[in-house]
Amino acid sequence: MRSSPGARNSITDVAGVLVGHCQAVDAEVTLGTGAATGCTVVRVPGGATASVDVRGGGPGTRETDLLDPANTVRQLNAVLLTGGSAYGLAAADGVMRWSEEHGEGIPMDPADASRVVPIVPGAVIFDLPVGDWGIRPDADFGYRAAEAASAEFTRGTAGAGVGARAGALKGGIGSASVVLADGPGAGVTVGAVIVANPVGSVVDPRTGLPWGAGTDGPDFFGLRAGTPEEIAALVALPVKSMVLNTTIGVVATDAALDPAGCRRMAATAHDGLARAIRPVHSPLDGDTLFALSTGAREVAPTPLPAAFPADLLLLDQLCTAAAVVVERAIVDAVLSATSIAGIPAYYDLFPR
Repeated sequence: MRSSPGARNSITDVAGVLVGHCQAVDAEVTLGTGAATGCTVVRVPGGATASVDVRGGGPGTRETDLLDPANTVRQLNAVLLTGGSAYGLAAADGVMRWSEEHGEGIPMDPADASRVVPIVPGAVIFDLPVGDWGIRPDADFGYRAAEAASAEFTRGTAGAGVGARAGALKGGIGSASVVLADGPGAGVTVGAVIVANPVGSVVDPRTGLPWGAGTDGPDFFGLRAGTPEEIAALVALPVKSMVLNTTIGVVATDAALDPAGCRRMAATAHDGLARAIRPVHSPLDGDTLFALSTGAREVAPTPLPAAFPADLLLLDQLCTAAAVVVERAIVDAVLSATSIAGIPAYYDLFPR
């Protein structure tokens, strides 16, 4: 697959996809005191076809059953990615309130355009021990994140990534995109935004390089192998003590897909998690990836036997790209993160 990063190397390179954050971060945060949490909203004005794939053993989710391709509703209006564990799901109420106020949702009354039902699935990470356990995203967080959604957004220790920990290191939120250069999907964009909060490691303890740099190589990310002293400092870090964890995110494309195609793209996107996190999909994680299609770009079907879907070869390209952008987005999350509450960031151990 030949491709190149999009203009922003971000999920918002997919036309019609916007991302917004809301967070609470105190200047002095410890493990147990101060505010250190937030949420991120991926908003799709006008709606998008979508599905989801949940792999972790301890998921915290909302409205994922609705996204089964066998079910009736075929579109969503926004996706909530949030800290706060199960408490953080309350932030989706604020996203719904913002969406209703702006006429975003399923129209339910032909005589009254204001009567809509917004579809806002969501997933959480467990970040409660970072900062004060009782400070977590609520409906106001979700409303403000939806309001802030735009093509530009902060990466690293921001939004749902504020309290994230990636193994022994500071986790965060990252993004990536590719534009396909050839094949049936030539010109199509695929992007991802990922909140990296796994119990597993994101760094190879033999080299100090992120596992996710393996596909593209360290030069792609401007990285170098660690010195023996730096690697020793990494290995000496205490093991992550949280019982619950989770990596969550959204993969998007502007190619037109039906819900079954979105489901397949979400499933294959998990390959990117497996490349960048070791181990992944553990009983202690709630790994969840949403996939959506804005349908902004119609792709001519490829002639195939009637037994196959007409978009099969396109879908194959999209699935390959989805794994790539998820892998890169995890590396971006880790490299962009900055330390809080004494949790070291990658560049604290391996200076540029």
